[in-house]
Amino acid sequence: MSDETAVEETEADVVAEVDEAREALVATLAEDLGDGIVETFIKPGDDVWVRVTREAWAETANTLRFGMGFGYFNFLSAIDWQPSPYGRDMDSQVDLTLNPPEAEEADDEPATLETGYAGGDTRFQVFARVNDITSERAITVKCDIPDDDLSIPTWIPVYPGANWHEREAAEMFGLTFIGHPNPRKLYLPGSFEGFPMRKDFALLARRIKPWPGIVDVEQMPGEDDEDGDAS
Repeated sequence: MSDETAVEETEADVVAEVDEAREALVATLAEDLGDGIVETFIKPGDDVWVRVTREAWAETANTLRFGMGFGYFNFLSAIDWQPSPYGRDMDSQVDLTLNPPEAEEADDEPATLETGYAGGDTRFQVFARVNDITSERAITVKCDIPDDDLSIPTWIPVYPGANWHEREAAEMFGLTFIGHPNPRKLYLPGSFEGFPMRKDFALLARRIKPWPGIVDVEQMPGEDDEDGDAS
């Protein structure tokens, strides 16, 4: 293969990795939000992620629905990117009732957060996904939530379907959605303390009884047992 042919094939590969439709989507959103966009990530032929500032969160919803045709609300949730201080003990097959492990001692340096596509600078993020069912486009929007102020504007005035999703995220992660008309709990009793979806919340039930499905795994018919005999 000649050097010229190799260069041509390399250029063709680069062109193949360009997703013009999603590039145009991000460009249009950037025109409206400006500095409100922090980072973007496009997976050609697959999907697009956009991280925005908290100040631009509500404006992003408005732009997507009324300015760009993303009329279908898919979901909204949150995530805690902090590594679990309990490691993987929740998956243990050992009965931990008599000797539950303690949280691992903190390292001298905090673990680096791995915050997925379009990055992130904080432990907590809110993310939402909306679709344009006419063009079959979709976009996932992310927003960093600072540890000292776990609040963010509600999306309900633009996407009423966010109501239940925001209530769940508030209850599970301890977030506040400013302007939410009915921020009541969905699942937990009023006296419940803590936020179950945070990484530092210990799932005590899993320490008393190992997670179902990983214990006493049965062999499929015809599989050999440990002694080499057919079961």
